Amino acid sequence: MIPFNKPYCSGRELSYIQEVCHSTTMSGNGEFTKLCHGFLEKHYGFRKCLLTTSGTDALEMCAMLCQLKPGDEVIVPSYTFVSSAIAFLREGAYVRFADSGEKDPNITVSNIAPLINEKTRAIVVVHYAGVACDMDSIMQLAEKHHLLVVEDAAHSIDSYYKGRPLGSIGHLAAFSFHETKNINCGEGGMLVVNDERFVSRAEILWEKGTNRAEFYRGMVNKYGWCDMGSSFLPSELNAAFLWAQLEQIDDIQGKRRHIWERYDQALRGKIGAGIRIPDIPDYATKNYHMYYLLCPSLEVRTRLMNYLKNHGVQTTFHYLPLHSSKYYEDKHDGRSLPNCDRYADTLVRLPLYYELTDDEIDRINKLLLSFKG
Repeated sequence: MIPFNKPYCSGRELSYIQEVCHSTTMSGNGEFTKLCHGFLEKHYGFRKCLLTTSGTDALEMCAMLCQLKPGDEVIVPSYTFVSSAIAFLREGAYVRFADSGEKDPNITVSNIAPLINEKTRAIVVVHYAGVACDMDSIMQLAEKHHLLVVEDAAHSIDSYYKGRPLGSIGHLAAFSFHETKNINCGEGGMLVVNDERFVSRAEILWEKGTNRAEFYRGMVNKYGWCDMGSSFLPSELNAAFLWAQLEQIDDIQGKRRHIWERYDQALRGKIGAGIRIPDIPDYATKNYHMYYLLCPSLEVRTRLMNYLKNHGVQTTFHYLPLHSSKYYEDKHDGRSLPNCDRYADTLVRLPLYYELTDDEIDRINKLLLSFKG
């Protein structure tokens, strides 16, 4: 069986973890954390990076920094992982779910604008598969209505919008380093702060509501409890693993690009049964996080996935619509979100991981081209 995913180790992870085990600091915000922060801030121009134990934690910090009050509203895509919504629900906000666009699962200004009212405080955009939403139009809309923009960039490390790194455009952003992501440390994430207003408080929330980060930098002679917060920072073991991955990001991305393009060259204009392949807008780059197909119906997708499974290839679909989930369906405002429902029924993801071989990719492509629906 060709698996859907296989986490990749670049080769230095164990060596760096061993360094941590023999050091005097295994808790968070040590030398490997600082190496990761420094690399990411310099390489992508992020104003402030803070590693977290998960992408969910990073989103929860975003929600806390938005300083929401009960009754405030936040616009979130329905076609996303639950963390995109839960982070804001925890802060007492009401989530208004937006539909996806016609051409890809990302949300668009035309789907966001009608949801804005006097209670709206923030817009959450999810760059699905590492492909950018149209950020200029979204930021202009947000500025017009004095709203914050949070980029859920869980899929989006090393991807760009009009030359700008994803995660650097909104006021706040959240990344994931889960084992399914391009760069991983098993479980991990990162908060990015691009607005100076939030930098100081972000550090306090990150350090359990204390100003310990300032204390370690020698800015205060003692630290104490200043605000709400939690233990968001990961251990040095996670940071050491992540640093080994970041050192090899160009190699990892190069291999993922090769796999993505081998799929695309074989399938574009050739695959049948009414199946579509990804369309990438001119303003966006690919970071090769995912290669997905869009089937014409749920029935065709089910047959395709069973066909591939029976021939030794594991595939998977993706999100179920949040607006019609068991938890939220009685809280949703009743609007139909047809594009979200369509992607939930028809999208299928192909295997894409560093160690996938050309022979395996060609085998998958041959099966896809022979599928009759």
